[in-house]
Amino acid sequence: MALGANPVFNGKTFRSATRGNQAAGFGTATYAGQAVANQQQLEHMYNQPSAGPAQTGRMTFDDVIVKTLLCLGVVLVGAAIPAFVLPGLALPLMVVGALGGFVLGLVNAFKREPSPALIIAYAALEGLFVGGFTMFLEAQFPGIAMQAVLGTLVVFGVTLALFKSGKVRATPKAMKFFMIAMISYALFSLVNLGLMLFNVTDDPWGLRGAEIAGIPVGVIIGLLAIGLAAFSLIIDFTSISEGVRQGAPMKYSWTAAFGLTVTLIWLYVEILRVLAILRGSD
Repeated sequence: MALGANPVFNGKTFRSATRGNQAAGFGTATYAGQAVANQQQLEHMYNQPSAGPAQTGRMTFDDVIVKTLLCLGVVLVGAAIPAFVLPGLALPLMVVGALGGFVLGLVNAFKREPSPALIIAYAALEGLFVGGFTMFLEAQFPGIAMQAVLGTLVVFGVTLALFKSGKVRATPKAMKFFMIAMISYALFSLVNLGLMLFNVTDDPWGLRGAEIAGIPVGVIIGLLAIGLAAFSLIIDFTSISEGVRQGAPMKYSWTAAFGLTVTLIWLYVEILRVLAILRGSD
C-alpha cells in the first residue's frame, strides 16, 4: 500500500496535529509522547499480517468463482423463460437470444474495461438461446438436456484437474494450433449455416448430417469443437491464474467470469448437438 494513500502517513494530518499541540501550549514533552505513541502504532501495524488481495482491491479466485456462478445463474433464469414460462414463444426467444448474445458477446470481448451490466445482459440473452435450443431438442430426444449438462460438468472437471496437475498448459505452440483450428471451425460453421439458410441441403444439420465411413460429419466436427472448448477452458484458467498472481484489479474478475461463461455455454451447446446427431442417426 502506498503511504500517501493512508491517512496515518498523510503529511497534512501530521502538520495539523503539530499545530494543534503548539496552540494548546503542550510543548516538547507532549510532542515526544505523541511520537512514542506513533512509534508504537507503527510497530503494531508492522506486526499485523500482510493485507490480502481482497483487502487491497485485487482480483481473487473467490471473486471469479462468485461472479461466474452469478452469470451462470442468470443463464439458467434466462433459459427457464422459453423452457417453462413462455414455451409457446421458444423459437422467437431463441432467435432473439442468439442474435443479442452474439452482439453483446462481441461488445464485451472488445471493451477495454469490463461492464458488469453488459456481462449480465449477455448471460440473460444466452440463457434465452440455450433454453430454447435445449427444449427444441428435448422434445425430440427426451433426457438429452441432462446428458449434456453431465457431459459439460465432466469435461469441465477433467480439464480443471489436468490444468491443476500441470499436464496441460496454454503454450505458444498450442495456442498457434488452437487459433488455426478455431478459424477452420468458424469457416466450416459459416459455410454450413449459409447452405442451410439457402436450402442447399435438406438435412436439418446441414453438412453435419453427412456421413464419412458411416460416421456423421457432425460428430467428428463436434468432437473437435468440444476439444477446442476444453482447451479454451485451459486458456481461461491460465488467464485467471496470471491475473490473480499479478494482482489485477478486482473489476477484472468480471472479465474472467465472462470468459468462463462464454466457454461453458459453447461447450454445453456442442455436447448437446453431438448427442442429438448421435441419437438422430440411430
